[in-house]
Amino acid sequence: MGNADLRALAALSDVSFDDVAGSVVAVDAHNWLYRYLTTTVKFTREEVYTTAAGEEVANLVGIVQGLPKFFEHDLVPIFVFDGGVTEMKDAEVSERRARREKAEERREEALERGDAMEAARLEAQTQRLTDVIQETSRGLLERLDVPVVEAPAEGEAQASYMSARGDVDYVGSEDYDTLLFGAPYTLRQLTSKGDPELMDLEATLADLDVTREQLIDIAILCGTDFNEGISGVGPKTALKEVKEYGDLWGVLEARDAYVENADRVRELFVDPPVTDDYEFDTDLSPDVDAARAYVTEEWEVPADEVARGFERIEESLVQTGLDQWT
Repeated sequence: MGNADLRALAALSDVSFDDVAGSVVAVDAHNWLYRYLTTTVKFTREEVYTTAAGEEVANLVGIVQGLPKFFEHDLVPIFVFDGGVTEMKDAEVSERRARREKAEERREEALERGDAMEAARLEAQTQRLTDVIQETSRGLLERLDVPVVEAPAEGEAQASYMSARGDVDYVGSEDYDTLLFGAPYTLRQLTSKGDPELMDLEATLADLDVTREQLIDIAILCGTDFNEGISGVGPKTALKEVKEYGDLWGVLEARDAYVENADRVRELFVDPPVTDDYEFDTDLSPDVDAARAYVTEEWEVPADEVARGFERIEESLVQTGLDQWT
C-alpha cells in the first residue's frame, strides 16, 4: 500500500530526466518488479512467459522493458531486494494473499465464460514474487551488471537508509513510505511514461511544519502496512491533531483511542532494520549477449518479445554521456 494518504501531504514536483541525469538510484526492487510483472501478465499472452516446464517468468520480460529507461537517461540503478517479512506486516500479507485467491477464483470463472480480457486483468492481480521470479530477476540483473543489495527486512527502508547516508542520490519507489523511512529524495513514476515525480522529505516537513517523527505519527493515525488507522481519520485531520496535541500519544489520549502495536510501528519507521554491509560499483558493463541468452535460451522467452528492450539497452551504451557503460 505504501500509505497513499501521504500523497495529500507530500511535497511533490515534476522533474525532467535531464535534471537527474548522472544520478544513482536505489530502487525498491519488489515495488518496481511487481508493477512490471503485473503489466506484463495483463497485456502479454501466457505462453510468452511460461516455460515448457510450466515456470512463469513474466518478470524477465518486464525487466527488459523497464531497465532501458534508466540507461537511456544516464541513471545508475541499484536494486534493493526485501529480506524477511516484518512480523507486524503479517496481516497485510495475509490480506494480499486472500485478494489473490479471490482474484484467481474470479479468473477461472471468466475463463469458463470465455471472457479472455477479464481473465487477463484478474491474472495480473494474482501475481506474487515467487522463488523463480526472485532467482531469475537477480540472474538477469547480474548479467546486465546492475548492482543488487539484499535488505535485512523492508527494501524501501534499506534504500532510504542508503540515500540518507549519501551513498545514492535518490530512492526509486512508487510508495510514500520512503518519507517515513527518512529518504531525502524519492523519484516516483519510474515505471510510468513521461518524466518522474520528485518527493522531497525536507520540503514536506517544512511545508507541514512538523518533524519526521510527527509525520510518522500522522501516517500511523491514517493507517500503514503495519497497522490499522483510526476510523474516520484522514491525512488532514491527522495533521491538525498531531500539531494540536504534539504527537501520536497525545492524539490517542485526546480521542480515547487505541492503535495496536503503535509503539512498535513507530519504532519500525524511526529505526528500521537496515544494514551498512553493502558495496556496489556504479561503472556498469552490461553483457547484453549473455543477458539475451539467459532470457531467450535458458528461460525460453521468445526472442521477438524482448528484442526491442535489448536493442534499447544496446543503443544506450553508445549514447553520449553513457560512456561508463561501453
